Amino acid sequence: MQTPAPARAPRARVTDEHGRRIRAWELVLRYVLLLAVLALTVGPFLWQLSTSLKGPTEDIYSSPPTFLAGHPTLHNYQRVADTIPVWDYAFNSLKVATANVVTNCVGSALAGYALARLRYRGRRVATLAFVLAMLVPVEGIIIAQFTTMRELGLNNTLVGVVLPGCIGAMNVLLMRNAFLNLPFEIEEAAYVDGANVWQRFLRIALPAVKGTIAVVAIFAFMGAWDDFLWPLIVLSDPSKFTLTIGLNYLHGTFAGDERLVAAGTVIAVAPLIALFACLQRYFFRGVGEGAVKG
Repeated sequence: MQTPAPARAPRARVTDEHGRRIRAWELVLRYVLLLAVLALTVGPFLWQLSTSLKGPTEDIYSSPPTFLAGHPTLHNYQRVADTIPVWDYAFNSLKVATANVVTNCVGSALAGYALARLRYRGRRVATLAFVLAMLVPVEGIIIAQFTTMRELGLNNTLVGVVLPGCIGAMNVLLMRNAFLNLPFEIEEAAYVDGANVWQRFLRIALPAVKGTIAVVAIFAFMGAWDDFLWPLIVLSDPSKFTLTIGLNYLHGTFAGDERLVAAGTVIAVAPLIALFACLQRYFFRGVGEGAVKG
């Protein structure tokens, strides 16, 4: 007797999130587009990293260019530290960014909960005010901010750097929409059990929007860490300069040595990459929680 031929295993089908089959050419096109976007976004940083690792004998202007360093070295990073007090500048930036994260997370959570859950006159007007605040460019109010800091005696202080951006309008709206997406029945049950507003906020609402808080923290840290214009205006003491201003001195003094500039750039970007790597799980969940709806 002939044994029956084994049944062929069904071919694996590639489907999208709705279960619909993706054709081969569509899948190839998606990967090509993803690789193109990856090259445009990550490529410049990898090029700077490669340049920072090249020694003084390697030609960084060769044609065709060489991406990998022939003899990698960390000497350029030491030269940056010898040229400017880069670690002092980085510590100043870290203090400003940390304070900005704390004030934005706390202030935005409180304001967002008040806009989403509390009932009072003028709530819609307050929400509209935050929306309109997003439409005003920073350059249009920077003179008023500088005058305010001068009247408060906060010029040339790190507090003066932090104060104008301690609570962002976008962060408040993100928290508001995250709280709006929570079912009202949960808080109603807590209210029946005798929980007051602060207990409902701290024990029920806040733990449910941890993802959005992570998004606010990342945005606040990036905004404070990368800010250049406002610290340049409000600070005059070199010992209080943030990292972005300090690296500008590196550009002006050693504009011909791109290795130092590349090393300084990598030093400035590394904390942002580390922060995102630690909070990426909450970040992608929080984008959906606090999405701004029309």
